[in-house]
Amino acid sequence: MDRYISRVRKPVRREGGERYLLFTLLSFAASVALTRLFLELTGYPQIGGGELHIAHVLWGGLLLFGAALLPLIFANRWVYVVGSLLAGAGVGLFIDEVGKFITQSNDYFHPSAAPIVYAFFLLSVMIYLQVRRPAAREARDELYHALDGLQEVLDRDLEPSERLTLKVRLRKIADNDRHPDLARLAESLLEYLASEEVHMAPESPSILDRLLESLRQLEKRWITERRLKAVLAGGLAALGILALRNLIVILLASRDPSRLESMITELVVGGQVASITGMFWFSARMALEGFVGLLLVISAGLLIANKNRSGASLGYVALLLSLAAINLMVFYFEQFSTIIPALIQFLLLLGLMYYRRRYLTTAIYLSTEVVERGG
Repeated sequence: MDRYISRVRKPVRREGGERYLLFTLLSFAASVALTRLFLELTGYPQIGGGELHIAHVLWGGLLLFGAALLPLIFANRWVYVVGSLLAGAGVGLFIDEVGKFITQSNDYFHPSAAPIVYAFFLLSVMIYLQVRRPAAREARDELYHALDGLQEVLDRDLEPSERLTLKVRLRKIADNDRHPDLARLAESLLEYLASEEVHMAPESPSILDRLLESLRQLEKRWITERRLKAVLAGGLAALGILALRNLIVILLASRDPSRLESMITELVVGGQVASITGMFWFSARMALEGFVGLLLVISAGLLIANKNRSGASLGYVALLLSLAAINLMVFYFEQFSTIIPALIQFLLLLGLMYYRRRYLTTAIYLSTEVVERGG
């Protein structure tokens, strides 16, 4: 056992690992959403008869098993794409049935299921964001990635841009004096890549690359600071007003006992509230939603008033609070009907992050240069 443990080396992050994680996330989200939609539209059919019921958690396990087997059997790069898609779909089918396995009555529709699925997805997003961050690389890491890139040579699919990337990476290793053995190997690979025997394939952008290029062209043509700020301010204001509206309706109803009783009865009959504790959490949800709604309206007002930095920062914090905490309670009470509002919040958050990076960061650099020049 000690002999095997001693052979465990420092892990090296896979080149393009964040892309495979993104495929897993998208497949995971699509799997849960489409499964729920299909079951809702078809009246929750069951596969099997008599005492047998083949739940879709079994299909999820089968997909997960396939995703685990593929990289053990095949060495091609495409295996990681297929495996990531299978893993996402499999874990989606698996966790969609979590309600059956946290209740003694095997209740698929238990209110706790939706927030558990949402929390698991949020955790996956956090892992993706962590992996997406650039990491410090040593010569060993760079050589791992270079050897991985040489698979294109074996498949006779090496494009000029890919060869240039390999050369830059190998040159960095070859110039490293701390690891002469790795530098010598890198020099040999550089000499090979420069030879005429290397088969070169014509540049052929992938579907994803073409899509990204189309988005970049669309960005250059249509997205300006003024337009983007208008969309963000409108979206933040709309979300904030809707959240405040729900709280205001509850507060107004509290002044009319008969109306308040009617609303509570609807909540109990609809299964949203089943106890005093449930009513407490529902009230907490409404209060927190109203608080975040107020922050969103204020952030929209700041953007409209050209207080861009303060407005963007406040909107970012409010959306992050809503996505990471409040939506857990919203999913408990509203179940999967919250998917679309949560998606809109997430898109607005991405828009704010883009706006801050594209326009506000540039403003900081420009103001710093002015100060340094004494302007």
